[in-house]
Parts: sequence; structure tokens; C-alpha cells
Amino acid sequence: MLMTGRRNFVLSAAAFGAALGLDSRLAIAEPAQTQRTPDPCDGFFRYRVGSVECTAVYDGIWEKPHDPGYFENASIEETKNALVAAGLPADFVSIPITALVLNLNGKLVLCDAGAGGQVQPLERNYTIISGKLIANMTAAGINPAKIETILISHFHPDHIYGLMAKDNAPIFPDAEIIVPAYEYKWWTDPSVINRLPPGRRPLAQRIQAVFPTWKNIRQVAGEPEVLPGVRFVSAPGHTPGHTAFHLSSGKEQMMISNDTAYVPALNAAHPDWHGAFDQDKPLASISRRKLLDRVIADKMMICGYHFPWPAVGTIAKDGTGFALSLPKA
Repeated sequence: MLMTGRRNFVLSAAAFGAALGLDSRLAIAEPAQTQRTPDPCDGFFRYRVGSVECTAVYDGIWEKPHDPGYFENASIEETKNALVAAGLPADFVSIPITALVLNLNGKLVLCDAGAGGQVQPLERNYTIISGKLIANMTAAGINPAKIETILISHFHPDHIYGLMAKDNAPIFPDAEIIVPAYEYKWWTDPSVINRLPPGRRPLAQRIQAVFPTWKNIRQVAGEPEVLPGVRFVSAPGHTPGHTAFHLSSGKEQMMISNDTAYVPALNAAHPDWHGAFDQDKPLASISRRKLLDRVIADKMMICGYHFPWPAVGTIAKDGTGFALSLPKA
């Protein structure tokens, strides 16, 4: 259950991690600009799902400028109107990056690993600030060295670059890293490099240089229970093996949706808008509707990697789309 009161509104979020999936030029670098969106005061937010203690940990934010290719079947004007309808500023799209730490009877589990402060577009009108995960985890009283398991939903950079230093040395060498088998197979296939657009190739090359050398990665196929009370849920489309995580404890449940609905103000409200960051756009829309319908039918909480702070709430039907409700952090 949430440990605060509720306020109901729809806010933006997005799949910053898919940025390297486009042809825009990006680099591994430090942020060059000042963000306009203030950081959460504490950088972490605690709540419970049954007996499981959950800690949302803020890693940073991408303030994305509008571009005509963001949604192939929605214009910039329509995108701005949707943001305004949600009570949001329309001059840019705010894309927070928030990982989740689960305390499963004393076992610490990290759900996705942040961007590690390693992704910065070269275009001057982009602002990406990340790399705050470890400091905020420590502020929350969580020792990063005590993380025993890391669940990875997919291999976009804001979800995996926090696993590795800039020289590719592992940040969590003692943790088991559990990944969707199909996602691993797809990105580590040597032939995929030449089938990718230029903007994606550095990501695939880095994955292929690093992941096969690590002995602490466990590939999991299908939708098994990977930890007590935690089950993989297939939600492909955003990437070929994109996966959500279902958490249950006693009578309470939460869907850790990751990038299934990566802009609640936009593609949850309009789930059939085809975002440029979704690799298979029609399949992503199908997965989005299926997952959100399940969350509503089963009356469970929902958490999202790019949801507005504190990145957890509830979802409801709203006309032909969905509306997100968040607690007051």
C-alpha cells in the first residue's frame, strides 16, 4: 500500500532509454546544460506492497525537446495539446529516470540500473542529467554493495549503463543480473549490428563487448517467477524482449511496467500513438493496452521507470485511453 495520500492527475513520462534507438547523434559524456525540472527533495520515496518494502530511487531526467518524429501518427501540436490537457508545461517533455529497490525479506533487488551519467546528446537543445542513482540509494540507507539481484527489463542505455563504469567495469560485480533471454539473444547477435540504424549501433556494440564477458548474468525465458513473489511479464514492442515485472505479496500486487507506457500523458492517454522509441510500434501498442487492462482488472498498483515522481500510482480507463494517478511524494 502507498504510505501517503493520493492526488489524481495525468503526468508525463517517457522512454529516454530508447534515445539511442534513433539516428540522432549521442555520446557518452557529462551533461552540458542546466535542467529546468527540480530534483525530488530527498531523491527517494518509500512505500510497501504487502510485506515488501519498495524504494523509488531517482537517477536523473531528460528534458526532451519536441520533434516531428516523436510520434508518427500525432503532430507536435497534438502532443503539446495532450501535455496541456494533463496540466503539464508544453515547451518540452519531462522524462524522469527512476529505478526501484525491493527489499524481499532482507534480500535487496534493484529493478533496472539507471543511465550511469553516461548518455548525453551532442545537440545543444537536449538536456540529459543522470548518474544520481548511487548517491540517492545511499541517502535512502541502501548500501549499493548489498544489492544481491538486479532485474533488467530491456537493454536501452538508461536501463543498463548504470551497470557499468565508463571503462565497462561492473558496478555491481557481486550481484546476479537476471535478463530476458530473448532480449539478450537479440542484442548479442553479431549480425544485428548491420541491421540497425547508425544511431543504435554503438549501443549494440557495447552490449556485445561487455555482457558476454560477465559471468553473473542469468538469462530467463518466458514468464517464470524469478524471485519469490516476482514474475517476469512479457511486454514486447518497445524492444524485442521488453519485459515488465509483476510483484505480489499477500493480497497486494504491483506491476512494474518499465517502458510499456513510457509517456503517461501521451501514450497512456493515447495508447495507439506510435512512438519513435518503440521498435515495433503496433506490437508496443498491443502490449501497452494488454498490460494496462490487466493492471485495472486485477486492481493492482503500477510503477513505471519514467513515470513522474514518485513513479508509482494507479491507472484507470479514461475514454479510449488511460489516466495515471500518483501519490503526493
